[in-house]
Amino acid sequence: MINEFIGIGNLGTAPILRTVTVNEQPRTVADLRVYFDRRVGEDFQDKGGFWVSVDIWGFRAEEAVRVLKKGARVFFMGTLRQEIWADDATGESRAGLRLSANYFFLDSICIETIDYRAKVQVANADPAETE
Repeated sequence: MINEFIGIGNLGTAPILRTVTVNEQPRTVADLRVYFDRRVGEDFQDKGGFWVSVDIWGFRAEEAVRVLKKGARVFFMGTLRQEIWADDATGESRAGLRLSANYFFLDSICIETIDYRAKVQVANADPAETE
């Protein structure tokens, strides 16, 4: 079953980058907390949003840590699942949502300026195609 989630929310904290071992290989992952609001009406009142833990893997994790800041408005696409764990303090069972994001895009409302990376020239490429 495919459980694809698409949503726009605000970062509750800055992303945290860490390295974990998966199948004896080191992998980078960024952890975020995101509030997905449900804005209704002309004054955009929040009518029942929800918090989600988000993980982003690999090179996108490093990019997330580099460009995303607390409060940023971000579009996410990925796989949503429910996690269940025991609370460390009480031992009680807890549940929450986790999104493994394949893509994220920063909402332009958050952007003051943009600096583009230098283009990489491909051998034998038509110059018109690389612009």
